[in-house]
Amino acid sequence: MATVEMSFTPLPVHVRTARLVATAVARRSGVEEALLDEVRLAVGEACSRAVEAHQAQCPAEPVRIELTGSDGRFEVVVTDAAIAAPDQADSPPGPADGWAGQAVANGDSAHTVGGFPLEGLGLAVIAGLADDVQFTRTSAGLSIRMSWPSGGTAG
Repeated sequence: MATVEMSFTPLPVHVRTARLVATAVARRSGVEEALLDEVRLAVGEACSRAVEAHQAQCPAEPVRIELTGSDGRFEVVVTDAAIAAPDQADSPPGPADGWAGQAVANGDSAHTVGGFPLEGLGLAVIAGLADDVQFTRTSAGLSIRMSWPSGGTAG
């Protein structure tokens, strides 16, 4: 399946649309019905976090989402343009930022994700809902990459 890209102005009302689009693309990518609520909730949390960051730092910049279903995985990347402090650019978000860490996989303890202390309820929710999560902070902002298994046969 090709990648679906969308962007939206950082307003809370658009988070619902992002959740609906993500759910529709996940279904088309072959994600099991039982996982669709997890996709919807995780995308909603990631988009809400991005909207909040944009409203505080860069309200004129859009929030970006990429949705891809291939190789037996459905992947969603939510990217914000909220700029990290210069000393944090090109490094994973850390506890001082309120971010959990970089490689996140279900099975981590309730108090750590990827070996980092877990701070921020939204990121804890995302980590609990997605099959695999990666947080990456660059000078351009924060990307949250989430993925779930898919049948890979839909298209």
